[in-house]
Amino acid sequence: MTPAVQDSAPRQDSTPRAARIALVGDRSPNVASHNRIPLLLDALATQDRLALDAYWIPTEDAAEPDAVRGFDAVWVVPGSPYRSEAGALAAIRTAREDGVPFLGTCGGFQHTLLEYARNVCGLTDVAHAENDPDADDLLLTPLACSLVGHEGTVTIAADSLAESVVGARTSVERYHCSYGPSAHLDTLRAHGLRFSGEDEEGQVRMAELPGHPFFLASLFQPELAGDGSRPHPIVRALARAAVHRAGGRH
Repeated sequence: MTPAVQDSAPRQDSTPRAARIALVGDRSPNVASHNRIPLLLDALATQDRLALDAYWIPTEDAAEPDAVRGFDAVWVVPGSPYRSEAGALAAIRTAREDGVPFLGTCGGFQHTLLEYARNVCGLTDVAHAENDPDADDLLLTPLACSLVGHEGTVTIAADSLAESVVGARTSVERYHCSYGPSAHLDTLRAHGLRFSGEDEEGQVRMAELPGHPFFLASLFQPELAGDGSRPHPIVRALARAAVHRAGGRH
């Protein structure tokens, strides 16, 4: 279990405080991304001189009121099915409503769509087939072809947050998932969510929220790019957004 997060004592000097990042997920040595993420954060500290403090928040703990409030960024990491769907959704909602920089990858992407559908679009009965396979209204269903261990080209929308972060209109990305969105996408769009990345078949692979300081989710896993020595631009962008937020807080 992750130790309780303690608020640091007020600083008496002008040294910027480290940006606090909540890693929401059920940490396991058997999940490749969970092993990779600490290496990426260390690389950002060394290469970009970004002062970061990351805290793992199990999804059961994330269900508690204010569990991720006070953090400078929230990253809902891969590793679904989560032990607490409610906890993952609560963390996403807090980041969305409070303007906290947010990243959701793989399962985090799936639950981002689920949270938005239920709490913004009013689709309160939609479900994730991994969590509730017998539900009548499934937003996320098994992919026709599993993407576990696969790579694929993502086409990124022009003038999107995703494009500004990645710095290109196409990118080859790694996946490790078996579920994706299959319904109600027009309703999510109509309520303000932007789908800013598609695969070769035109299937949604990225989402973002215009008007939010930083809100991005991807079905692919940017944390698995390369060997971990050079963080993916999406991971770097989240870290920089967290540092920016930390610099504006006292």
